[in-house]
Amino acid sequence: MADKMKCMLCGHVYEQEKGDKGVAPGTAWDDVPSDWVCPICGARKSSFVSV
Repeated sequence: MADKMKCMLCGHVYEQEKGDKGVAPGTAWDDVPSDWVCPICGARKSSFVSV
């Protein structure tokens, strides 16, 4: 899986090396919890695509 994933709804980018709200830096996308949502628009993890 890619190191960066982009929300198709708002454009927010999840970066593995930086982590995100509620996700520790270095967390691979596959290891991000399935109930995690975009911190900007609330989209589900399934709304993200690799960039």
